[in-house]
Amino acid sequence: MVKLLMSWNIRPDYENEHFEFFIREFVPGLSELGVQTSDAWYTLYGDYPHILAGAVADDLESLKQALATNEWHALKSRLLTYVTDYTQKVVRASGGFQL
Repeated sequence: MVKLLMSWNIRPDYENEHFEFFIREFVPGLSELGVQTSDAWYTLYGDYPHILAGAVADDLESLKQALATNEWHALKSRLLTYVTDYTQKVVRASGGFQL
């Protein structure tokens, strides 16, 4: 399995909109693409990204295909209206919190 690791900061005054979108659209949208959200972390204190999220796919090819779709680009584009400093990387899934 492989894991998509994402991080971002929520734009000021967009907290509610961000969380509504994340729960109601982003997570289900990833699932429809065959990528299952595995973890999401909210940073309360410190100089770290507000959100750290992970999503897993069966293999690298499946994840690449999902990330090449118009649906993923639309989800990511919509997410970017609520956040700054978005980063992503793909790693081999190891079964716990990963950075």
